[in-house]
Amino acid sequence: MHISDGILPAPLWLGGYGITALITSYSLRLLRRAGVAEQCPWWERDPRHQLPKGALLTAAFFVASSIHLPFPPASLHLVLNGLMGLMLGALAYPAIVVGLFFQVVAFGHGGLTTLGINAAIMGIPALLAGGIFRAGRRVMGAGVSAFLAGAVGVGLAVLLFYGVVMAAVVDPGSETKHLALGSLVVAHIPLMVVEGLFASWVVLFLQRVQPALLGEYGKR
Repeated sequence: MHISDGILPAPLWLGGYGITALITSYSLRLLRRAGVAEQCPWWERDPRHQLPKGALLTAAFFVASSIHLPFPPASLHLVLNGLMGLMLGALAYPAIVVGLFFQVVAFGHGGLTTLGINAAIMGIPALLAGGIFRAGRRVMGAGVSAFLAGAVGVGLAVLLFYGVVMAAVVDPGSETKHLALGSLVVAHIPLMVVEGLFASWVVLFLQRVQPALLGEYGKR
């Protein structure tokens, strides 16, 4: 689900960098604002308290790209953007940017010119997944809302990837390429279930042993 160098036209990947720059700066501003809000819990008042957790999840996001699961007709790797969104909130987007950069350098996944658009494809769903977890936790419970966040994070990322590739690369008359991309989208459905279950397990485990790691959302 990484778009490589040389595939997208320059206006599109430059636009991806513009989107990523705007969202990253906005996310960091929100983080700083949360750091001085007196109503925030103690672990949110100083943004530096988020950094160890952000570094840990960025490392997990980086390593997850090397864990491949066979879901015919493709071999897919874990994404974990939904989990990052529900645990990091606003910090998820810049953390994903850092993780994607190291995936390019270490594994050759994606590209440097397409880093911005790849970050948008994975980072925007991560922020939405965090919102789903926050909104649904008190209604559906932490486990169910975490499952939805993990699954939706992957699902939305796949749909954004599909839309970008279809708009920029695929010839509208090419049925073979349409079928190949459609098959790739369908292949991600079981991965959505896997990531949802994993996110749910992580949240329920942390609620028992270290709810502070979930931030304000870990409070009962």
